Amino acid sequence: MLKLQDQLAKSNVKQLDLLRDFIKDLKKVCIAYSGGVDSSLIAAIGKEQLDNNAIAVTGVSASLAPHLLEEARLQARWIGIEHQECKTNELQDPNYKANPIDRCFACKKELHNNLGIIAKKFSNAQVVDGVNADDIKDYRPGIEAAHLAGVKSPLAELQINKASIREISKALGLPWWDKPAQPCLASRFHYGDPINLERLKQVAKAEKWLIDKGFPKVRVRVQGLVARIEVPTNRISDLLSHSNRTELIDYFLSIGFSAISVDLEGLISGKLNRENNLSDTPKIS
Repeated sequence: MLKLQDQLAKSNVKQLDLLRDFIKDLKKVCIAYSGGVDSSLIAAIGKEQLDNNAIAVTGVSASLAPHLLEEARLQARWIGIEHQECKTNELQDPNYKANPIDRCFACKKELHNNLGIIAKKFSNAQVVDGVNADDIKDYRPGIEAAHLAGVKSPLAELQINKASIREISKALGLPWWDKPAQPCLASRFHYGDPINLERLKQVAKAEKWLIDKGFPKVRVRVQGLVARIEVPTNRISDLLSHSNRTELIDYFLSIGFSAISVDLEGLISGKLNRENNLSDTPKIS
């Protein structure tokens, strides 16, 4: 069993116990695993409670940045859980490519169609995901797709929020407990702005360049050929220093952008939903 390395608040100890019992009672699980903090906690508890009766499966497509796929692989090896990858083809779905406000429904429908097949082969295992209590307060049409597919969301059902997930993960010694949230690359495009393979690759390259330059928390939002960069407010001045700015402009132009801007509001999770009045005003990071 994973050993607590730090003192947890009593409420979080109770939540962890409930999560362990929840997973254990499922007997056999197929985890929708992205490598994010949430699904990684589910994977760790799944391995702890069910051992070989738990598998983690990552849907692989152009909407998942290559460096995040590699991180997911490394974390699964650290946990010791069996990790499978399945190719998803949401880009073949017109309801995804057109990028409507419910684009995430089409994406998760494709993912869970694939996971359902894998789970059936894995002795009809229960599919579970990392949706948490905060997620269900936001506009997340993908949650409905998961619900229709019979997926269970232990963190949401037990009312475990993101802050508690990070605290529990840290106390369990999971090295990625403070890993920044990384929504899929399709979230960088305004609703109605079509998505294709080339555009997703362009965003992946742009964000990876910034991460490699020391900006781990970053979004490159795109409209047409214009890139709008978001970093935390305390890093904006670093981004705009002369050397970084010159290199950045040269690189972004080389991968196909025609104009580059920096969002002075800073990095905001869920900004696209806010701009479309689909959720409460997100907090500035």
